[in-house]
Amino acid sequence: MSDTNDKRPAPRKPLTLKKTGPGGTRSSSSGRMKSVVVEKKKKKLIGVPGAKPAPSAPKVPKPVPEAPIDEVAEQARKLGLSKSEYVKRQDALNSAAAEQSKREALRKAEEDERKRRMEEEKKALEAKKRAEEEEEMRRLAKEEEERQRAEEEAARRAPTVAQKLLAEDEAPSDKNALEQAGGRIKKKRSGGPKAKTSSKSTDRRRKGKLTIVSALSGDEERQRSLASLQRAREREKERQRGGEKLKVAREVVIPESITVGDLANRMAERTADVVKYLMKQGTMATVNDTLDADTAQLVAEDFGHNVKRVAAADVEDDFIDVAPEDETNLKSRAPVVAVMGHVDHGKTSLLDALRATDVAGGEAGGITQHIGAYQLKLKSGDAITVLDTPGHAAFSAMRSRGADAVDIVVLVVAADDGVKPQTIESIKHAKAAGAPIIVAVNKMDTYEADARKVETELLQHEIITESMSGETQSVHVSALKKTGLDELAEAISLQAELMDLKANPDRDADGLVIESRIEKGRGAVATLLVKRGTLKRGDIVVAGNYWGKVKAMMDERNAQLKSAEPSIPVAVMGFDGAPAPGEPFAVVDSEAKAREITEYRIQKAKDDASSKPSAMASMEQMMAKLQGKEISEMPVLVKGDVQGSVEAIKSSVEGAGNDEVTAKVIHGGVGAISESDVLLAKASSAPILAFNVRPNRQAKDLAEREGVEIRYYSIIYALLDDVKGVLQGMLEPERRETFIGYAEILEVFNISKVGKVAGCRITEGRVERACGVRLLRDNVVIHEGMLKTLKRFKDEVDKVQAGMECGMAFENYEDIRKADQIECFTVEYVERKLD
Repeated sequence: MSDTNDKRPAPRKPLTLKKTGPGGTRSSSSGRMKSVVVEKKKKKLIGVPGAKPAPSAPKVPKPVPEAPIDEVAEQARKLGLSKSEYVKRQDALNSAAAEQSKREALRKAEEDERKRRMEEEKKALEAKKRAEEEEEMRRLAKEEEERQRAEEEAARRAPTVAQKLLAEDEAPSDKNALEQAGGRIKKKRSGGPKAKTSSKSTDRRRKGKLTIVSALSGDEERQRSLASLQRAREREKERQRGGEKLKVAREVVIPESITVGDLANRMAERTADVVKYLMKQGTMATVNDTLDADTAQLVAEDFGHNVKRVAAADVEDDFIDVAPEDETNLKSRAPVVAVMGHVDHGKTSLLDALRATDVAGGEAGGITQHIGAYQLKLKSGDAITVLDTPGHAAFSAMRSRGADAVDIVVLVVAADDGVKPQTIESIKHAKAAGAPIIVAVNKMDTYEADARKVETELLQHEIITESMSGETQSVHVSALKKTGLDELAEAISLQAELMDLKANPDRDADGLVIESRIEKGRGAVATLLVKRGTLKRGDIVVAGNYWGKVKAMMDERNAQLKSAEPSIPVAVMGFDGAPAPGEPFAVVDSEAKAREITEYRIQKAKDDASSKPSAMASMEQMMAKLQGKEISEMPVLVKGDVQGSVEAIKSSVEGAGNDEVTAKVIHGGVGAISESDVLLAKASSAPILAFNVRPNRQAKDLAEREGVEIRYYSIIYALLDDVKGVLQGMLEPERRETFIGYAEILEVFNISKVGKVAGCRITEGRVERACGVRLLRDNVVIHEGMLKTLKRFKDEVDKVQAGMECGMAFENYEDIRKADQIECFTVEYVERKLD
């Protein structure tokens, strides 16, 4: 084996080309360049296998002109890098240094901030500690002052009247009950030596505890437990403190009536003491007896308490906050506009044109029978809330509610029809509510349209339009052709801008109930118009005699809402009944408050109903009885789809009668006809008038079995016409008499089996068979009856003319004499109509 592998080659020396110049010295720059070239070539030859050896005599390169030295390239060459790599590395180093300095500055800033925060916390802690110390000092001073005041008050306070009266019977006695009864008991001697206290008392007490060993041993009797001893000591301490206990004066709230037990609880007194005091005062009362407010006040004052009198109506004092709002909290709100006018003047069609919908096409008979609430977005971006009120005469209450709830009234008058009764009524409602009026002259596309005539007729009702130098805006529109709508919207926006309508949205909501109804599967649904505040889901709302928690809110397009700001109408679910339209609503704090308000209102309504006199229990009833007749009533039961329609039908039906006949609504409700409605109608012998509702299957079958009539209506005209027709049929027909002639008795004939027959001469007019007759004696009517027989000679005739003689006999009357006169007349009965 050769050891060539063990020999390491000697390190190679770098090859340099040593060449001296003419002076024996070499140029530094040219020599350096030449050496670098030779070294590179040698490295190339050495590093590549099989390379050709360098020539023995290399060529001498030509001298290169000197160039400026690039420091960056020089540094890169020293590190064995290219210039671009060197530049990149330098940039990376510079950026790293910048990041490092930035981090250092940030760390220093955080450190400074931490130190500053620590200083602030330290100062705040010291300030808090000083404040707590001051508060503790004040508290101690206040407690000391209160203690001194309580001691002075206790020293100054004398026993009350009730305490004196009760103390007379409860005076302490040295003798117990057995001794007072004459008995004798054995007592301990008072002068004996005091027993020594055993040093093992603690052990005895410990032995009193029941353990398993002591329970199983049975060698000694069981003693009292430690808990029993503690309870006995506590009772003894309470008994000893009882004589030193100070009387506490309480503020006792006394309503209009209160029971004895409740009064004792509010005074924190024993009920037996209160009953005993009342007995001493001469009032025999038990725990459940009711005291009036004055008596309860005297009792509470005699027991040393302060009295606060309240009334049941106080629960509604803070129902709606009427305090003035802060101007800084008020924000602009959309105007609420009511569209009013006569029936069939195009109110709903005008709104449809503004909303680009067709509500009027879906209404029964083409007339509005409910209040509709909509939110309109105008082209200008402004929003307005619109209430569409009915125009029929039966819906006067709805128009009144619509005028009370709005800011602006748009009075719609048909250009081809002019001012009508409901137009006048709408003007009166708007003036009573103090709302400005904008006149919309509709149907300008018709041939008979005459806007000048409409404006002239409005002058009679103090409505002066701008075209006649007045202040009321007047806009000519056509709902069919959709002309003038922009001008109407601009007029509403201008009026709202002048009124500067604002409300506070950051408070509890309140407003008015626009409409209410009962829907299958959803329960009571009420349409509410928010006037102030913001109504949210989960709020507890009270409206009229009903309350509820808002479960869901929808707009007019049935879109779910989470909240409703001022001037926004919403349909709310969650009420326990359908509140009456026009009732104010408000959000209350708790369910207990809502329940208290509604219970008071329901009880008040019952009291008012019971205190009112019964129907016709007045002068009318007395006069009817004096005349020997009574007023006929037609009972009916009304069921409708919404509460407003039920109220309108009820008022119209009850007002359709006269002094002789009248209709009485025994029940009016909202929702489908149920079995209870059918049973009530059966018991009252009343028909059921169903307005836009239907009975369920069970109620329909029950009505068929019981023979209860159910009439269905969708237009109020037809319902009122049927009711009036029934009432007219109940009227007694009018009796009309027609004078036909006079006859004079010439002789009286007594005919057997016939009776007395008067031989008469007709002096005036004629006499007809079976006509009515009156017997006159000395021009005084002594009999009125019917003619039984009319004969001429021996034949019965139908009539006898003036100047002729005939024989006449009366029905069930024979006291006739010669020279008496007979007045003849005919009677006919004419059907009457309601005025």
